[in-house]
Amino acid sequence: MVKPVLEELRARMDKTLGDLRRELAAIRTGRASVSLLDHVTVDYYGNPTPVNQVATLSVPEPSLIVIQPWDPSVVGNIEKALRLSDLGVNPSNDGKVIRVPIPPLTEERRKQLAKVVGKVAEDHRTAIRQIRRDGNERVKKLCKDKQISEDDEHKALDHIQKLTDQYIEQIDKIARSKEDEIMKV
Repeated sequence: MVKPVLEELRARMDKTLGDLRRELAAIRTGRASVSLLDHVTVDYYGNPTPVNQVATLSVPEPSLIVIQPWDPSVVGNIEKALRLSDLGVNPSNDGKVIRVPIPPLTEERRKQLAKVVGKVAEDHRTAIRQIRRDGNERVKKLCKDKQISEDDEHKALDHIQKLTDQYIEQIDKIARSKEDEIMKV
């Protein structure tokens, strides 16, 4: 009775961890990465479309992203979307290819980004705790409905707490790693 509940909790916690990794990948570290452009959308024939769906993205060197649109008529729209994004980049184009130099981060910007990482990590820790609460409620309901014994309830609650602690530890480790990457000059 308890096993499906625990498996579902683990799956939800894994999903939360995956979401954390995706969000942190989009935070700029001073090194070029195509994942920086994941949240940039381009007006493509009236539809907001992710830039990676209208162009080939590459990183030929650590401080440069090259965007090669499949349709050359979109070059202006991509450049405009990049300028309006919160990435703080200054793209240039030659009519066919857009080059996005990634400037080094200032100390102040590094500190701001480290705070953003901390907030993102805390949001995901909160999500893990919410999942724990849902699991605890379901286990208590199973015990109340006499579907499991009180001993099984205590074992399940302990297991859920250990699982929660493991995932929160992983979130802390990932966040620390990202902060170190940002603060490295």
